[in-house]
Amino acid sequence: MKKKVLLSLLLTTVVLLTISMPDLLAQPLVAPPPPVGGGGPPCWPPPCVPIDGGISLLFAAGLALGGRKLIKSSKKQA
Repeated sequence: MKKKVLLSLLLTTVVLLTISMPDLLAQPLVAPPPPVGGGGPPCWPPPCVPIDGGISLLFAAGLALGGRKLIKSSKKQA
């Protein structure tokens, strides 16, 4: 009996997620309208997105990890 309840619950969850997924992933097919009154070009498509913050944090984390491994390696050999 317990297996039937779990199977029906799992099946219901999968069906509901499958039905609602297209609504969750929906995106507009057209670009947003330009701003009223002129101004600069809209930031569309994504080349206007700054990438400095994430890449610099990733670079710093890589340096820290590499330095840690280098220190451990030199202590192990000595």
